[in-house]
Amino acid sequence: MKKLYLTIIFLCGMFLLSGWSAPTYAKESIVIGHPACLSGKYAKAGEQASGGIKACLDWVNNVYGGVTLDGEKVPLEYTYYDSESNKESVTSLIGRLITVDKVDVVFSPYSSGLTMRGAPITESKKMLYMDHGGANNKIFEQGFRYIVQTIGPATSYHQGTLDMIKAIDPEARKVALAYEDSEFARMVMEGAEKHADELGFEVVFHRTYPKGVTDLTPLLSALKASNPDFILGGGHFEDGQLFNRQMDDLDINVNALSLIAAATLPAFYQALTSKAEGVMGPSHWEYGVTYSSEAADEAGMTWIGPSQDEFVSLFQKAVGEEVMPDYHAAEAGAQVLAYTLAVEKAGSVDSKAVRKALGDLQFMSFYGGWDVNENGMQVGHTMVDVQWQNGERVIVWPESAKTGEVCYPMPTFAEKAEGKVAIP
Repeated sequence: MKKLYLTIIFLCGMFLLSGWSAPTYAKESIVIGHPACLSGKYAKAGEQASGGIKACLDWVNNVYGGVTLDGEKVPLEYTYYDSESNKESVTSLIGRLITVDKVDVVFSPYSSGLTMRGAPITESKKMLYMDHGGANNKIFEQGFRYIVQTIGPATSYHQGTLDMIKAIDPEARKVALAYEDSEFARMVMEGAEKHADELGFEVVFHRTYPKGVTDLTPLLSALKASNPDFILGGGHFEDGQLFNRQMDDLDINVNALSLIAAATLPAFYQALTSKAEGVMGPSHWEYGVTYSSEAADEAGMTWIGPSQDEFVSLFQKAVGEEVMPDYHAAEAGAQVLAYTLAVEKAGSVDSKAVRKALGDLQFMSFYGGWDVNENGMQVGHTMVDVQWQNGERVIVWPESAKTGEVCYPMPTFAEKAEGKVAIP
């Protein structure tokens, strides 16, 4: 027995000296897991996100040829379940995706609340967790090591708007801030106030209003008395409409008005018609942006993925109808592209290795730029500003994405009542 044991040791040593190693077996596929919001409160955004993921997965597999891993092209797979926009379902489904389905990465559900709910589960399993729908900065202040953000943080929403006004109107000084009293909107406000101060603007009004508000007259009357050059504010769709309508009632005229989570929606203009002329809003992505492989070359960045029009076509194929993708689809789709590049850079699907690679990446896609900080927060993607001009949404900022010039100052409410539209 001792002689046999020594012989085995000798043979193993010979194999090692000869450079022999155990055979490796290529992965048949790389699996993305997703507790999608296909019903419930976030169904619309969730359906868009799932369609965007399917569209870019189609591009990676059938145009790009798959993800290069160990010298082989490996296809992506997409395993998803409907979380029904429910926190308890999110946690149980993430557990199932990791332990039963053996996915290689988990894409977060839509919304900051649901994203935050899933983070401790993926963290405990040391599983890469990619966030396409949670903008709350607090997600990235908890010390999580495996989460990476694709959507931009809440504090960045109105930074581009301030940059634009500073560039086009150096004489503008006074800004009023009026946001809904919700965690998300307060974070937007916090970021806007800080950036306004950095740019030398004077914040002459700073106030929040309650969720579900039905009358903004007292707040807007006080705001009017502060005599701002422009106004930044909002929270959600309903209060955004009310904000705009009651500014008209009180004849509050400023050079620019930008409202979050309302002004970029087609329903906003449908509800307000001419009153919405000239109103702006920040968006993560809008159809018409001019991000392209040529723009990436000019910026000295790597380009990956379909063009904007190719993405639209792939999205419509994925959802089975001729509906336009919105930013929920674009950011989720861009996340597939980021993951693809990171796996190739890491040469592995190991979560720790891919997480590091995501932190080292800088690239551009149809969605815009990518760069994350050490906490995993997205700092490379720039919000685009959209303005209603003659009933159409026009991208007016940043320079690298705009489809038209901004109308500044916007028409007064009296001018709009007489038929004037926001034409630069």
